[in-house]
Amino acid sequence: MNDRDETIIRDENAEDVYEKKVFKVDAGQEPMRIDKWVQSRLENASRNKIQQSIEAGFLTVNGKLVKSNYKIKPGDKISLMLFINPDYTEVKPENIPLNIVYEDADVMVINKPFNMVVHPGVGNYTGTLLNGIAYHILQQHPGITEEDLPRYGLVHRIDKNTTGLLVAAKTAAAAAHLAKQFFNHSVTRKYIALVWGNILQDEGTISAHVGRHQRHRKMFDAYPEGEYGKHAITHYKVIERFNYVTEVECRLETGRTHQIRVHMKHAGHTLFNDWEYGGDKILKGTIYTKYKQFVENCFEICPRVALHAATLGFVHPVTYKEIYFEAPLPDDMKSLIEKWRSYNKSKNLE
Repeated sequence: MNDRDETIIRDENAEDVYEKKVFKVDAGQEPMRIDKWVQSRLENASRNKIQQSIEAGFLTVNGKLVKSNYKIKPGDKISLMLFINPDYTEVKPENIPLNIVYEDADVMVINKPFNMVVHPGVGNYTGTLLNGIAYHILQQHPGITEEDLPRYGLVHRIDKNTTGLLVAAKTAAAAAHLAKQFFNHSVTRKYIALVWGNILQDEGTISAHVGRHQRHRKMFDAYPEGEYGKHAITHYKVIERFNYVTEVECRLETGRTHQIRVHMKHAGHTLFNDWEYGGDKILKGTIYTKYKQFVENCFEICPRVALHAATLGFVHPVTYKEIYFEAPLPDDMKSLIEKWRSYNKSKNLE
């Protein structure tokens, strides 16, 4: 590999928002400041921005942090974490109420509600969680810009219709530390889901690559032979069975786009009311009038995919202590599960 080659390691995770670029310096390369060298290999990258990334810890040489004035040498391996730039250029601060679970000078943990987009994009330039975070941080630090805190510390995201916990960094250094944890899959993430079918095993592991669907580009699919997509592992544990549906806990060992939704569908247990993957139809149980009406009522109670990011654990970027947070099930999922519990008990009594 010469100095013009680069390996782009993009984690196509709905949660991860960084990509990792790896460069190897050519054998004939003359000594040069690393900030200048990296700038020459990135489009639309200012030297100041690169220097800030280096100071924040987003760049390493041969696995070690360096200063902006470091002179590159032939054979150096340079790793750089870059924000995966979605299709927007500006984050407009908006006074949006946030359910903040925890906050200190470096991080904030938020319990995201249903029907809220995490970051601005096509069709969703306002009203997003990131707009609210920008406003919140601006109240604490008037005049802060994205030069000081890129994307207001966003280091991961969850789907619009998934509820639950996210962490945002409040300093560039904290963002770098957290981004590396997410990219290295060392963050603890547990989700609660209601899925179609009666899962017989109390616990298990699903291992299948996850990648874009071959025909439907907005969807993802499982590739158990690993012929396509990214390596993905989901561990699941049954919480409660309701005959036609099962409440499960899913722990992500990796994090890919729609990983839980795709893996559970692959295992024959599509998430309840997941319209993108067919979970908004009756997949288990005899379709007769009363049962059909019951299921339709359940769809109305929880008008989204039944998935909640319940647990989030990570190493604090400053104290280096492991911290964990839990978010209780939102009302729609609690009501949904209680309705199935009552229905299952009534059928068992017959």
